[in-house]
Amino acid sequence: MPSSPWRRRRSTDSPRPGGRRWTGRLRRGGTLARQALLVRVGRRSAETSRAATATRAEVLYTGLEPGLTRSIPAPGVPLDTSTTLDDSAVPATIPLLPGEPTMARRMRFALVNACTLSSLGLGLLAIFLAMDGHAKIAAACLVACVIFDGLDGALARKLGVASPFGAQMDSLADMCSFGLAAPVVVYASLVDKAPQSAAALACALVAGCAAIRLARFNVSPKDGRFFCGVPTTMAAAVLALAVLIGLPLPGLAVLAGVALIAFAMVSSFPYAKLARIVKLPPWLWLLPVVGALLQPKMTFVLVVATYLVSGPILWVRAKRA
Repeated sequence: MPSSPWRRRRSTDSPRPGGRRWTGRLRRGGTLARQALLVRVGRRSAETSRAATATRAEVLYTGLEPGLTRSIPAPGVPLDTSTTLDDSAVPATIPLLPGEPTMARRMRFALVNACTLSSLGLGLLAIFLAMDGHAKIAAACLVACVIFDGLDGALARKLGVASPFGAQMDSLADMCSFGLAAPVVVYASLVDKAPQSAAALACALVAGCAAIRLARFNVSPKDGRFFCGVPTTMAAAVLALAVLIGLPLPGLAVLAGVALIAFAMVSSFPYAKLARIVKLPPWLWLLPVVGALLQPKMTFVLVVATYLVSGPILWVRAKRA
């Protein structure tokens, strides 16, 4: 009998007719399953080999990361819940307020979050008022939301209680106040001026773009000079002021402006922050001030249009540079 029979036998009646080629096809056929279930690792010591090859089902079932040595018992064997882990393996709880948890800092932290909750409550009030047909009063509540939204960020930086929790909470409040309340107020103001289906579509577009804008802002690097797209706070302020002063424009023109603002929120155009706008030369401020005294409504439209157009202009200049 040959010393290596499996290397030479290629008959179809053999249990391993293809040798290494046959087993190679079997391994390649299970590649997707291995990728979905196994944690790929390199060569490791014998102590960590069992934990390194733990399946994702074991990791999800036990709540452990790969590298810990607890595994799922065999089928039919009761789960042993008496096993405890080392304290070093359990992640520490992240505090809501980083730094020293003194009473004074906690009070300042509570004050900042109270401003955020006030913005959230005013957004809900604006929705209720818009549902009752009081669109202008609801728009005034949105303007108050904008004020509280700017106040909580300024207080958090000034009092030294800025935290990731506060940033996430501010985004959630902005979604309610500016992503939901603002479209509802705009829809209530356009009931008799535009088709309801077109108004609903434009307002839904504002809500969806506001959600995308807030989510992108949370995960994107921050720029101290420009916004990437129109911020939701500024978009909601423009929509609220447009409802509050009552623009002398047809309903379809207003819907087009609402859709334009929605797309500007999710665009990649750079828009100047308020701190840079304030530093403009004084003679530039003379034109809108005089226009506001003569024709406040049309001046508002021109100022908003100029700000929306400034983004593409800055983007083209940056590309050429």
